[in-house]
Amino acid sequence: MRHYERRLPHWDVVGHPLFVTFRLHDSLPANRVFPPATLKGGRAFVAMDRLLDTARSGPIWLRQPEIAQLVIAALHEGEFRFRRYELHAFVIMSNHVHLLVTPQVVSTKWLGPLKGSTAYQANLILNRQGPFWQDESYDRLVRDSAEFERIRKYIEQNPVRAGLVAGAEQFPWSSAARTEAA
Repeated sequence: MRHYERRLPHWDVVGHPLFVTFRLHDSLPANRVFPPATLKGGRAFVAMDRLLDTARSGPIWLRQPEIAQLVIAALHEGEFRFRRYELHAFVIMSNHVHLLVTPQVVSTKWLGPLKGSTAYQANLILNRQGPFWQDESYDRLVRDSAEFERIRKYIEQNPVRAGLVAGAEQFPWSSAARTEAA
């Protein structure tokens, strides 16, 4: 397991569950209020996630069904065709994505290709050029089965907390919808 830091800490693990969040380039509001410096770790993440959930400006391209669907297709392709990870839970929000995965290869061989291919395809659909995803992602090593379950629920309940749907299974761009439909 390799740990490194750029602006955020990162875990490059294989065979161990990982919670990953990545967002659209420039998706945090310019006038955002950062959490106090005393707010660390998970609480700081939740504060930033709320900013993303309530953003009314900036890119919200993932709200477009065609783009949300291409991200879901790429997630499934990474799991089933390329066997880069086991996908446990996901949600595609209007400006960010949450994943719970167990990588089978290092992150440069699964997250990089996932973000690169979806950025390319989405930019074609949007008839635009330039960065699509924010360069850096947030990732957290899952410590135990209780945390795994908390994170899975956090991911699938994100649209409910954001006020988009009454029940997680109603949101079409998440693993909760897929689970209920199965």
